[in-house]
Amino acid sequence: MIVTALLALLLVGVPIGVAFALIVIVNAETWNIDPFSLAALPFDTVSNFALLAIPLFLLVGELMNRGGLVRQLTAVCDLFMSRIRAPMGHIMVMASALMGAITGSSVATVAAMGGTVGVEMRQRGYSPGYTAALNASTGLLGVLIPPSIPLILYGAIVGVSITNLFLASIVPGILTAIVFSIIHAFLSRRVLPGGVESIPAATVSAKSGEAPPGKGRVLVKALPALMLPILVLGGIYSGVFTATEAAAVAGVYALAITLLTRQASASDLRKILENTALTSAAILAIIAFTSIFNRAMILEQIPQALSAAATGLTAEPLVFLLAVNIVLILVGMFMETNAATLLMGPLLAPAVVGYGIDPVHFGVVLVTNIEIGLLTPPMAANLYVAQRANNARLTDMFGYVFWFLGGALAVLALITYVPALTTWYRYFF
Repeated sequence: MIVTALLALLLVGVPIGVAFALIVIVNAETWNIDPFSLAALPFDTVSNFALLAIPLFLLVGELMNRGGLVRQLTAVCDLFMSRIRAPMGHIMVMASALMGAITGSSVATVAAMGGTVGVEMRQRGYSPGYTAALNASTGLLGVLIPPSIPLILYGAIVGVSITNLFLASIVPGILTAIVFSIIHAFLSRRVLPGGVESIPAATVSAKSGEAPPGKGRVLVKALPALMLPILVLGGIYSGVFTATEAAAVAGVYALAITLLTRQASASDLRKILENTALTSAAILAIIAFTSIFNRAMILEQIPQALSAAATGLTAEPLVFLLAVNIVLILVGMFMETNAATLLMGPLLAPAVVGYGIDPVHFGVVLVTNIEIGLLTPPMAANLYVAQRANNARLTDMFGYVFWFLGGALAVLALITYVPALTTWYRYFF
């Protein structure tokens, strides 16, 4: 009943954070909760050190996009993919994976790739609808390839190691990238005349009449951008940085590279900081207000009741995971990603422990489910961002999105029922 009321508020347009807090205020007397006792909770929640990684990774994404580093990553991808048939689609997949290894945000990845690789794809003969569908789908790699903002949220609120969550999401992310590349290779025969791009793979300078730069020159120019994911992930997995410290190092590094290469003017930097602040404020406001809702749920012992109900329905963990997958996909269709993670993580965590399911494994399953919601209306943020970035119509995108959605669901089934795909790191670390 509570979740239904919450979904109803969200569907009528009530801001996400307000909807979570409003449910508690309206039911405070029924639940015998003093609202004033929860007054300091939002501030205490967003003061969590781990959450500082969110604005820092968002800053890195803005600097990458506006500072020209994304174009350098795309040029490197072009070097390795140019001899493959229909290379620009594979470049979209590879560049999105690299972008995801830096920003941790699906929507940010879609926006950055749509404004760079998406433009090139349309120039090479791909329809706007297919380009936007691939762009929206590969945006999932922004979260599945670590670091990942939803995984940071899950780890912080459930009390699971964020570093372990990042390690656990590597294989699912790589699998998704491979599946998307296979689907693109299959569809390219349909979306391109003869399955061949109309313009040969070349750099922007070559198209303007200049000789394309050598591979060595492209790699040297892109080296600062390529070092960023190595710095972030290498620092985390070697134990030198925590995830939050790695985000801070990445932010300073990206800012220094942007300033030294003069890729952004003073007005650009101001816009970068403004966008980062606004996006961070929106996410942290949701986190702050959902903390009130989550505390109320705990006080009412609703997670424990759900856990007892789930174990009463079935004693089989595999059946439980199937039911949870269905529920999470539906939740992802109607709720914003971060809000859904903050709601469903604490609610399901007790049941997960009761079934003996690894909470790290479940965290990747949960986030993957909810991220798939970015491709399924009515929320479907990735679809809307890709539509705008590629000047496409939603109706032209749907026929292609279903292929990539099917691929994502296949990967979800694999990681759900083959836990070793997420817990592999325990055999090596």
